[in-house]
Amino acid sequence: MKYTKLPNTDIKVSKICLGTMTWGNQNTEVDGHEQMDYALEQGVNFWDTAELYSVPATPETYGATEKIIGSWFKKTGNRDKVVLASKIAGGGDYTKHIRTGGFTKQNIIDAVEGSLKRLQTDYIDLYQFHWPSRGVNCFGVRDYPYKTATKEAENHLEILETMNTLVQQGKIKHIGLSNETPWGTMKYLQTAEQHNLPRMSTIQNSYSLIHRGYEVGMSEVSMRENIGLLAYSPLAQGVLSGKYLDGKTPEGARGTLFPRFIARYMSEASLKAVREYLKIAEKHSLSLAELSLAYINQLPFVTSNIIGATKMGQLKENINSINIDLSEEILAEIEAVHNLIPNPAP
Repeated sequence: MKYTKLPNTDIKVSKICLGTMTWGNQNTEVDGHEQMDYALEQGVNFWDTAELYSVPATPETYGATEKIIGSWFKKTGNRDKVVLASKIAGGGDYTKHIRTGGFTKQNIIDAVEGSLKRLQTDYIDLYQFHWPSRGVNCFGVRDYPYKTATKEAENHLEILETMNTLVQQGKIKHIGLSNETPWGTMKYLQTAEQHNLPRMSTIQNSYSLIHRGYEVGMSEVSMRENIGLLAYSPLAQGVLSGKYLDGKTPEGARGTLFPRFIARYMSEASLKAVREYLKIAEKHSLSLAELSLAYINQLPFVTSNIIGATKMGQLKENINSINIDLSEEILAEIEAVHNLIPNPAP
């Protein structure tokens, strides 16, 4: 395994982060425990979860994933071996079964206390805001939704003051963002500096070979402001494994069970790009998943690459990507495809 540090901290984290959002729906508690056992054995020490998991988010499965992680901590006593990240759910109809009202002080406190209880731990190493309360272009929205977003704002100072209290109490070690924009990220950083409050350490945004929009503005913020990317959906919800090509619908696959999760990655242009990347992988005796993940692993603005799997074979392949170093020849071939079909997935 390869390691780095959470930016502006002394916390060592693996370059591969274990994603958990299927545990409690597609995966059982036994499955989740098996994945955590294996990941830790392979040197993966970084777990990412969220209060709304498992997905799709429903009242019945709210908090299920955190409970599975908590039962594993209780069974193994391995809490001190894991850097644990979780998130407070953003607002909107999708999460109205969790709470309403946005990121108010009391909502944040309630969310943290609930997660701590489910996770059976006294602290969370990295606490993130799952998505902004204002309208932004994420989750498949390519362009800025200016008609609605101009009427919305965010309470950055209240949020950071609340997080400062939780940090002082020892319940949170560090804080991060998710699904944020360059403006939102800089606003948090500026507010923290102006008021001597905790600084955002990471940002968890979507990044894959067919969705490299992070490079348009956020990669510069990452490198100049030292706020590391935690790349999620690095396989584009499994599309970059190639398993959905030619109209295939594998039994039990996420895209088969929940088609809307992969819809944004299934355009004609996206599938054309996937086929081109598959040719590169086969030429160099790699799986498409290995090529896709290895590319992200070597990017300078990436702190950790969040991999998720429903089957142990997938998990092993994904973790093994850390041992693959892509040559300059392969990187040039990837860029040639990207230049031909840039960011086909929003």
